[in-house]
Amino acid sequence: MLRTTLFALAALLALAAPAAAEDKPTLTIYTYDAFAADYGPGPGLKAGFEKICGCTVNFVATDSSIGALRRVQLEGASTKADIVLGLDTSLAGEARNTGLFAAHGLTFDKLSLPAPWTDPDFAPVDFGYFAFVYDKTKVKTPPTSFTELAAEPQSFKIALEDPRSDTPGLGLVLWIKAAYGDKAPAIWAGLKPHIVTMAQSWDEAYGLFLKGNADMALSYTTSPAYHAIEEKKPQYAYAQFTEGFYPQVEIAGALKSSPHLDLAKKFLAWLVTPDAQGVIPTTNWMYPVTAIGSALPPEFPAKPAKVLSLDEATITANKQAWIDEALAAIR
Repeated sequence: MLRTTLFALAALLALAAPAAAEDKPTLTIYTYDAFAADYGPGPGLKAGFEKICGCTVNFVATDSSIGALRRVQLEGASTKADIVLGLDTSLAGEARNTGLFAAHGLTFDKLSLPAPWTDPDFAPVDFGYFAFVYDKTKVKTPPTSFTELAAEPQSFKIALEDPRSDTPGLGLVLWIKAAYGDKAPAIWAGLKPHIVTMAQSWDEAYGLFLKGNADMALSYTTSPAYHAIEEKKPQYAYAQFTEGFYPQVEIAGALKSSPHLDLAKKFLAWLVTPDAQGVIPTTNWMYPVTAIGSALPPEFPAKPAKVLSLDEATITANKQAWIDEALAAIR
């Protein structure tokens, strides 16, 4: 009798196990490949949120954040994504105008960002400042402005990213436009002799720089911290441009079509907590959006004193024209 009862109990448990697994929702997040990679923030954020959500987090990697937006635009309401993560404020207006993203209904009032966060649809993920990175053992006197860079000998080369495919490339377009306005085409024309590549991705451009094919690469003020911490190479620095620096805030948004919209919003709220933000600095090499105290490595530089800006409406209305203007100047 006992044996029969045990067999029956085992059968019931076997039937219950798949049902329990099926009841566990999967939160699907489209992001760029470096974010989802083993060395990126994805694994740490997945593990952290799964501890509290009763769900499975599935990061789906695309070639870039712009690629993630294009994919969800193509898929529309039939997309399997619940969240798109890794867009930035230069793309927020375009993403908002698709009508695919839901208002988050959250309040973000205890953040450490270049400006107060009031966006009704997107949550901040991390932030940084675009900069030209160089090796101090090779470049003894770096340029301190775009005009000084343009005046360098033609042999002085820089590696850039394409603004049509990569957010740092777009960030450079906005940086120059914010600093020089209508004079931006002249700045681009001055940079033309120095551009060794305008790569499809940051990885490609920065890789060429590290291989010695360029004297400087467009990256972030925090990039030297990576070399100092991970590689024990303190010789990397960023050029201190007198025009000021342009910020990038990466963002995440939940999709209206998500069958797990409440869970997606819970993830957005969790993203700005110290537990989640503690993952960011030494995996994505950006500043956390929430103060994390001593958890921020001392190798991270102080934030720039002079920060430039452009408002979302201006960017959205003029972005394509500014890209075309920059590309025309360097052809």
